Order: sequence, then C-alpha cells, then structure tokens
Amino acid sequence: MTDSPALPPGPISARGPLRPIELATGAVLGGATVGLVTVGSLVPFAAALQLVAAVPMGLLASRHRLRALVATTIAATLVTFVAAGVVPALNLVSVAVIGMIIGIVKRRHGGLPAVVGLSALAGLVGASFSVGMLLLFSRTRELLFDTIRNTAKGVENLAARQASLEPLGRWVADFTDALLRWWWLYIGGGIVVGVLVSGIVSWFVLGAVLDRLAWLPGRDDLLDAPADDRPVEPLPVTLSGVAFRYPGARTDALYGIDLTVRRGEFVAVVGHNGSGKSTLTRILAGRPPTHGTVTRPGAAGLGVLGGTAMVLQRPESQTLGVLVADDVVWGLPTEIAAATDIDGLLGEVGLAGMGRRETATLSGGQQQRLAVAAALARKPTLLIADEATSMIDPEGRRDLVALLADLPRRHDMAVVLVTHHEADAAAADRVVHLQAGRTVAHLPAWPRPVRDQRRRPMGEPVLELRDVRHTYNAGTPWEAPALHGIDLTVRRGEALLIVGGNGSGKSTLAWIMAGLTVPSGGSCELHGGRGGTRPVSKRIGRVQLAFQHSRLQLQRQTVGAEIEDWGGSGTAAVARALDAVGLDRALAGHSIEGLSGGQAKRVVLAAIVARRPQVVVLDEPLAGLDPQGRAGVVELLARLRDSGLTLIVISHDVADMSAVVDRTVHLSDGHLLEHAPPAPWSLRAQSPAAHDYTGGVR
Repeated sequence: MTDSPALPPGPISARGPLRPIELATGAVLGGATVGLVTVGSLVPFAAALQLVAAVPMGLLASRHRLRALVATTIAATLVTFVAAGVVPALNLVSVAVIGMIIGIVKRRHGGLPAVVGLSALAGLVGASFSVGMLLLFSRTRELLFDTIRNTAKGVENLAARQASLEPLGRWVADFTDALLRWWWLYIGGGIVVGVLVSGIVSWFVLGAVLDRLAWLPGRDDLLDAPADDRPVEPLPVTLSGVAFRYPGARTDALYGIDLTVRRGEFVAVVGHNGSGKSTLTRILAGRPPTHGTVTRPGAAGLGVLGGTAMVLQRPESQTLGVLVADDVVWGLPTEIAAATDIDGLLGEVGLAGMGRRETATLSGGQQQRLAVAAALARKPTLLIADEATSMIDPEGRRDLVALLADLPRRHDMAVVLVTHHEADAAAADRVVHLQAGRTVAHLPAWPRPVRDQRRRPMGEPVLELRDVRHTYNAGTPWEAPALHGIDLTVRRGEALLIVGGNGSGKSTLAWIMAGLTVPSGGSCELHGGRGGTRPVSKRIGRVQLAFQHSRLQLQRQTVGAEIEDWGGSGTAAVARALDAVGLDRALAGHSIEGLSGGQAKRVVLAAIVARRPQVVVLDEPLAGLDPQGRAGVVELLARLRDSGLTLIVISHDVADMSAVVDRTVHLSDGHLLEHAPPAPWSLRAQSPAAHDYTGGVR
C-alpha cells in the first residue's frame, strides 16, 4: 500500500508524454481544422473557411504544450493528405504554423514584436525547406522551370501579334528569365514576407478571436490529474481526512472525508447539487486531494485496462462509435478489441442483438447501458457512475441501478454510484450522504411541490396540430417512423404536460411544435400575433424550445450578455428578465461557467422570457436537479404560467409537474393517448420512495 500525497491543484508539469486532456482536445480541434481546410480547398466559393481554420489550432496552442500542437498537426496533415491531396495538406501545415505563433504568444502574454520575430523565424524555416527541396530534386525543378519559360514565351508570341502589346510581352519574358535566374531568392523571400504578413494580420484578427474565447474552460480537473507510474491497482482505496479546494475558490469543495471502497462492494454516494459528489469521484479516479491522503495499492489507472472506468451523466458525451459494437471497443488496442466478447457484454447490460444498430437511434437508458458495456470492456476494478441515472426516465433509472448493483457480484470489482436520488441507493451495500462537502448521517428533508392553483383563466387556442406525422429518413432503407396522426390543441396560458417512455416520440414532437422540424405530414399551426395563423415553421422564434441540457443553449460569457443576445436590450430589460425567473439582478455580471444546474435552467428561461415568445416548450426541465432545485423550477413555471405564458412541458417527473400543469397527454410509440392511464413507470414515479424529499439512508 502506498499513499497519494496531497498536491496543490496548480499547473501540470510541461514534461512527460501527452496527457489525456491534450489528446482529447487535440483530436477535437484537429478534426475541426481538417474539416475546414478540406472543405475550403475543394468546395468552390468556400476558400474563406481556410481563414477560420487557424482558430482551432490557435486555441490549442494558447492552452496546451507545443508537443500537443505538433502531434495534432502531424495527424491532421496525414488525414488531410489522404482525404484531399497534397495542396490541402500543405495548407493545413501553414494554418497550424500561424495558429501556433499567435497561440504561443497569447499564452506567454507577448505582443506584436514576438509575433514578428516568430513569423520571421517560421518564414526562414519554410523558405529553407522549400529551396532545399527544389535543390534536392533538380530534375523536377528544371521541368517546372521549363514549363514556366514556355508559358512566358507563349505570352510573348501572342503579344507580338499586336504592336501595342509587344513591349508587355517582352517584359513578361524578361521578368520570367530574371525570376528563374534568381529563383532561390524570390521563392525564399516571398515565403518569408508571406509568413510575416500573415502573422501580423493574424495577430489582430485571430488574436482578437482568442481573446474572446479566453473565458471558455480549458482544463479538466480529472483529465489533468498528474501521471502515476505505479502498476495499475485502484482497490482497495482509503480516503483519510481528504479535502479538496478548486483553484481560485475560497472554500473547500470537500472536507474531512473518510471512506474506504473494497472489491465486491456497491457503494452509493447521495447528495444534493453542489454537495461535492462529483469532486469525490475525481478523487477516487486519481485526482490528488489538496489535504489528507488517498491510500491504494497502485495507480488509479483511469481508462486503463484493469483500472478505473467512469460512466458520466450525459451518455451521448461518451458515445464515439457509429455502431453499437464499434462503441464498445472504441479506443482499445486492436488485439484486445478483437478478443473482446462484444455480444456477451451487450447481453450482460441488456442490449443483446443490438451490435449492428446505430448509436444515434438508442434511447437515453440504452445509451447509458452502452456506456457501461464500454466500461466493462476495459475490465475495470473500480467503476464510477457519476449521476448516470439523472437524465433517464424512472423505469430506465431503476433498471440501470439494478444492473450496476449486480456487477460486483459477477465481476471482481467495485461500483460507486453517485446520485441525488435517495431511491437509487436502496440496493447499495453502503450509503454515503454528502452535504456541503461533508459526510452527514441524513440529508435534510425538502418539501415536495404542492398544487399551485391557477390565478388567471386560459385563453383561445394558440397552437394546433392536425394529423401530424413524421418519419426520419423517409424513402430510404433506414426509414424510421416517429409520430403517427397527432391531433392536439393547446390554449393560450395553458400548462400542458407530455409524458411517455424513451423512444415514444416526445423529442420529435417538441421540435415540430417549436418549428425546428417540418412534419412529414399534417400541420402544426400557430395562432395570433402579427403573423396571424401560419405554420409554426414559418414563424421561428414565436415558439421557444428550452433544451434538456441548458448549458448547450448558453453561448455568451456572462448572464447579462446571454439575455441581451436573446432579445433583452439594455440593463433594464435584463433586470426584468432576471426578476421574472427569481434570480438576483447581481447575477447579470457572473460568468456562465459558474452557474449551477438549476441556475443555468433559470437563465435560459430568463433569456426566453426576454424574447417574449407566445409558447415555450421545455424538454425535461427537472432533469439533473436535486429535490430543492426541482421544487424551485416547478414554482418558477407556475409563476410563468400565471403571467399568461403558454407552457408545454416534456418530463418524466409526473408527480412534481402535476403541481403546475393543467392537463397531461401521453405518447406511446408515436401515438397520442390523451386520456390513457399513466404508464407503470409514471405511477412508480409518483410514489414517495421515488422522490427524495425525505432524508434518511433508505
């Protein structure tokens, strides 16, 4: 047994091989550069994309080591050469050089003189390489020069036919002879001047872009964990007096944590949002604490065979393969992938026979099961599921917990489930409750939302769907019907709840009602307003859609800038929007990155309110929130409903949403069952055990 000492969460050493965060960032930004350069080179009128291609490389150079940029450039150049040829590949190299110069100068807080110096150096290197290659391949050079001379001679002969153009023809021939006589000077000098001009222009253009992107997070506190050269053996792991404080924070995210996890255990960590659960998973996965000790036989081995594997909150963020079978072994060495029993793993997690299905067609619960199968392919000793149940429906959540609970009985491993659902912990061998970064015996009780009586009557119909049908990939072998003959009328000021299992067509219906998808058949019309009655797809913006993952809709640096971008012009409008969703006006100046999950959802709603739509469609507004957060959002929706806003809510949280909605309709396999009884999973969702409003272990 050896101890992992506490380390300050400062910058990682510049030495050593590429770290996981560098590999991941390089893969994403390198892929974006390849796409921009290839399209810009091959597609007519798209050459301007090559100017944008320097942004990903500049961003990479401004945040990571030079070796990360070099490795990314080599890989991206090879891919571009295979996909588009020599010229686009050379363009990518030039783009990478400019991005490297600007990025490095930005990272080191340099100025224009540094850009000029580095550009001159890069120009000299490029000129030396080009001239050297032409000297080395002399026969090719002479063939090229002969072609240029013959072209110039042809121009001279054509010009000689007109007396007025004869001097121009002689000048072209004389200039070509001089150019080819001193070719090494013209080519080398031209390259140096070209790189210098490009560097100076990019300093002002690309540098301004990088300055605007500086607020985006560039580190991951888990992937940035320092290397551990010990043999991989993560269990048993013992945390003694562990505390952790993030850089720049004034308080500890964790404090005084004592915990031991052994093989064969299923441990549940339960706590509300902000209680330190995810920070604890980072410590278990190998991040050194700032205080206390972590004792384990070897390295945590995150992502390594026999080490630690993680299943995260959003399964789509871990899905990389196009097909289910490909995703299971994605990233494994070829020989290990070939020896992996993919069908056996899929059968173990309840996805038998789905190996040839596209991952994009899987439901949320199926994607989480696939993530578990991919984790098991690494034969982990420790599997950490960080809020893996928070974004799926109650039935899928119950099945996933049962799967995780059974794994330590069938494999030589331990499973740690992090959740804010107390019911998820029922099958655990031990339950750890976290509150404000400390372990507690019980979580505080939080009252369930109560029925909020309507304070103003509903109005006339505002949104009407008539015989709406939709089929994805219609007319192809991959045709997939999603909706069948939907008839639905929504009245002004109504709060409507749409429920249904995964794959029932809820998201497709939401996109059609927001006008973002045109149905294959039938009509979806919006009444009222300046446009009269028209298809909602012709009145984009009058129906707003709030995504399940609120952070995906927040694109600006600060809360105030986000609301203004949506339509809240001026400080007073921003203040009114924040008031409408119950947020402090002082939050307008806060960074988007510092928002909690509940705050992010409220900011999206504030931005939508500022735009003054007729209807708001909310996709799973309570997903990922703890009981306090869910109660707050339900209260907010009641206020918005009473203000006259029409709400269409898509949610699995039937019991919570029943406190605010006027009517509930059910979707099943694309069919609307307005008066159907609740599905078994929705009935279970309404039981007290499924809602974690009371404290206690179980």
